[in-house]
Amino acid sequence: MKKKMLALFMTAAMVASLAGCGSTATTTTEAPAETTEEAAAPAEEAAPAEETEEEALTADILVWGPSEDQSAENGNWLPTMCEQFAALHPNWDLTFTYGVCAEGDAKATVTQDVDAAADVYMFANDNLTDLIASNAIARLGGETESYVKSTNSQAIVDSVSLDGAVYGVPFTTNTWFMYYDKSVFSEEEAANLDTMVAKSKIAFPLSNSWYIASFYVANGCTLFGNSNDEAQGIDFSGDKATAVTEYLVDLAANPNFVNDADGAGLAGLRDGSISAIFSGSWDYAAVKEALGDNFGARELPTITINGEEKQMMAFAGSKAIGVNPNSDNMQVSVALASYLGSADAQRAHYEMRSIVPCNTELLADPALQSDALVVAQNATFDNTAIIQPFVAAMGNYWTPAENMGKAFVNKEVTHANAAEKTEALNDSLNTSVVE
Repeated sequence: MKKKMLALFMTAAMVASLAGCGSTATTTTEAPAETTEEAAAPAEEAAPAEETEEEALTADILVWGPSEDQSAENGNWLPTMCEQFAALHPNWDLTFTYGVCAEGDAKATVTQDVDAAADVYMFANDNLTDLIASNAIARLGGETESYVKSTNSQAIVDSVSLDGAVYGVPFTTNTWFMYYDKSVFSEEEAANLDTMVAKSKIAFPLSNSWYIASFYVANGCTLFGNSNDEAQGIDFSGDKATAVTEYLVDLAANPNFVNDADGAGLAGLRDGSISAIFSGSWDYAAVKEALGDNFGARELPTITINGEEKQMMAFAGSKAIGVNPNSDNMQVSVALASYLGSADAQRAHYEMRSIVPCNTELLADPALQSDALVVAQNATFDNTAIIQPFVAAMGNYWTPAENMGKAFVNKEVTHANAAEKTEALNDSLNTSVVE
């Protein structure tokens, strides 16, 4: 069991040891407590907290999340939710300490020193394999597992599961979609990228490997069977892939195409030089401010390859709440994780930060069903995305794909060498993937 830090502060040594985590703060919620009893739960499966939650206990809980969830500007979502959780458990004398750690950094930060890491933390689901391998995340069982399965789509449940075991409480889908200027494009025009590029400038992050796969998958290319079947490797080969490379050669050469890097797309929306960008909920507020009444958002458009309509397919996943299996207070930690991923907490997250909920009951709310951001993100997740594989070999994808994107932008890929460049890409993607 890990050694807990003092309730009132994090030691300097602790802060120094955790790269990627920033400032911390501590709050205490006190309630009458006659006895102290910590729930014993095996590291491999966290027991549901509901069984003994009314018993009095005292616990110090370290919680990590992104800085945006701990800022007054965004309503202090994380501390606010923790205080609400404490109020629901009046027999628990709880002290919360907070640290800054972005969801995507969880695998690097938590695994650096698992014993000293947070009891409860937020993570992106593509971190899951590394977290499990480092014994840094607890399997969730009992009522917590049932809650995850009953309040999320199967795709979202699968995104936080491995070999049938659930490891996180999801709180949002994680993908990207299209923002566009409705004064420039009609709904019909926005349904096809080539129609859009023929009319006005669009920005797309072609040199970003998280985005470029959408074109190749559209034409039948696959990553581990578009699942987590590592033995299948990555198939960006043959005529189907070369046809996409040829398409991207033309797209990159189109004067109405802008590679979205270093904020070029958002800047273009602001000054009117660009009419559409591809991003996610993190840019919602800035895009809404830039476009005003002309704000549009939708799932990914189609592209036309060799005269046929093909559907672009984004990578998708989820963000979730995880529990450190080395926590000294498993009962409280599991209960808190469940609450931070609850419908109430998701609603507050949406209202404070425009974090799109994934809870199926919450999404039935007519107000959310009519929200353009919610519709765009969830329609993309449901209709125009594949779950990003999180097998270890996926690590071989990112650099070669990024380099290929940069080669398109730099006009190094041409129609003359498209087939050669495509096969070289496929070889690089599969280096060490299949022995």
